Amino acid sequence: MEFRHRSVLLDETVNGLSIKADGVYVDGTLGGGGHAYEIAKRLGEKGSIVGIDRDEAAIEAAGIRLKDFGERVTIVRSNYCEMKSLLHHIGIDKVDGIVLDLGVSSYQLDTAERGFSYREDAPLDMRMDRRQKMTARDIVNEYSEMELYRVIRDYGEDKFAKNIAKHIVMARGKSSIETTGQLTEIIRQSIPMKYQKKSGHPAKRTFQAIRIELNGELDVLRESLDDMIDILNPGGRLCIITFHSLEDRLVKSAFRRNENPCTCPRDFPVCVCGNVSKGSIITKKPILPGKEEQEYNSRAKSAKLRIFERR
Repeated sequence: MEFRHRSVLLDETVNGLSIKADGVYVDGTLGGGGHAYEIAKRLGEKGSIVGIDRDEAAIEAAGIRLKDFGERVTIVRSNYCEMKSLLHHIGIDKVDGIVLDLGVSSYQLDTAERGFSYREDAPLDMRMDRRQKMTARDIVNEYSEMELYRVIRDYGEDKFAKNIAKHIVMARGKSSIETTGQLTEIIRQSIPMKYQKKSGHPAKRTFQAIRIELNGELDVLRESLDDMIDILNPGGRLCIITFHSLEDRLVKSAFRRNENPCTCPRDFPVCVCGNVSKGSIITKKPILPGKEEQEYNSRAKSAKLRIFERR
């Protein structure tokens, strides 16, 4: 299947980078290369972009899409949490802009055998990096009821998390849960029908929660934010698109902390902690997709873009 992914907030993100023709840029979630392509188009002969992704299908697709830019593009199969050391390894210590487009790609959702979608029956997989041994099947069949409840409650923000976890444990007591179809049916039985009718697909939140847990998405983001700000040149920008309230909260909090790191009590007349601001938040409120984009790309509806500029 061809790697197709409609980049969300494409113009807003690329414009938000304030690209310099001779700058160095990083796309930490390369995907099909949508954002990277638009960035590369704006670069001169001395400009360059590094694309990082852990999905082999994304790496292959982006390589084809970006091949005309030649040596200006470097593609690495890895996780963006390794960005600082990866860049250092290829002789780059500072960059002029970084893009992260978080969440799951259209390709991953639409490729049934990857096991991300609750709309197709396939093996429970959900790995963004298929070199990883653990799959969604392991979480569903091996996590305790309490652990499943925590994952679905925290990452899926589902009010029926306790009941869903209970039903999963009951079902796997009879036989192991192997497919997305089986899991979807168990979730359906866990949620009152009157609620299902008005709240979209009943499995959406649980599938999202398991995917986030399996791929360590929030941990990776939390551990990477300060490093990414640190490797920006003065005037360099970090643009992050989130699709989940917990992701957005992490980004918002990290941007605020780096803008105003002072830990002194508010009634102190002068700062004595010595913490110095690393830059400023460009987006006081997140940039949201316009009505037109939301209409032609339903996956854009929950997207939020925040931008930070290094001092």
